[in-house]
Amino acid sequence: MPYPTLAPSTRDYAPGDWPVKVFPAQSGAEVRIRYGNQRTNPTLALSYDNITDANADAFLVHYNETQGTFLTFTLPTEALTGWRGAALNAGSGTNAAWRYSSPPQVTNIRPGISSVRVELVGVI
Repeated sequence: MPYPTLAPSTRDYAPGDWPVKVFPAQSGAEVRIRYGNQRTNPTLALSYDNITDANADAFLVHYNETQGTFLTFTLPTEALTGWRGAALNAGSGTNAAWRYSSPPQVTNIRPGISSVRVELVGVI
């Protein structure tokens, strides 16, 4: 089953950083070495408010099918609905590989209606 094709209610994105190793000296001086030419570990948190329990269950099924935080997947274009900036994750947008950083959080609002929060991390 692919990632559910719903438009999120809210989206939180952090672009990640370049892999850098800092070597501090006793004097307080430091040397920094960058290991790579791409940012790593971008994060994306998506909230889906007031959706049906069947739609909320689709996130739990997808989480199980990707073996939790183990396998990667791509996001459907609906995940970026409403985003008017440049593509996320250094221009790769929905072609980027993502994995869960934690299990989906499901909140039951009332019988038959739930909200889901999904936290993802980008993988190069």
